[in-house]
Amino acid sequence: MTNALTPAQMAVTHKAAFTQSRPWSETEFSDLLSNRFTFAIGDKRCFALIQLIAGEAELLTIATHPGHQRQGLAAMVMTAWHEQAMHQNAERAFLDVAADNAPAIALYRKCGYAPHGRRHGYYKRSAKESIDAIVMQRALP
Repeated sequence: MTNALTPAQMAVTHKAAFTQSRPWSETEFSDLLSNRFTFAIGDKRCFALIQLIAGEAELLTIATHPGHQRQGLAAMVMTAWHEQAMHQNAERAFLDVAADNAPAIALYRKCGYAPHGRRHGYYKRSAKESIDAIVMQRALP
């Protein structure tokens, strides 16, 4: 997977992938990428955005365009960002995931993550509905 990915491409993929919540805008991706601690990996089919500070790598978002799901791209992107984070001396990785997102939870478990905590009502689905976030983590060998 190539790293030649623009904030505009990220916004398009994110919007297609995130239909139950507010997708991030091109400006939001651009602002995040202007931070020296943040990097993206992947391409317009599937990408991850990571922040790495003080030996900890946080997955900010991962998105696979619906036309490219179930092809192993997300697992490849997860492996690639773990390797990049370890190259930059990260020792631990963490993320949060909506408690009702079974496919993502399965992917993260496959990648070695285990539940570490819960954020109640973290993801807003509508004015009346919110979903808990499961905080997951793993060591980076």
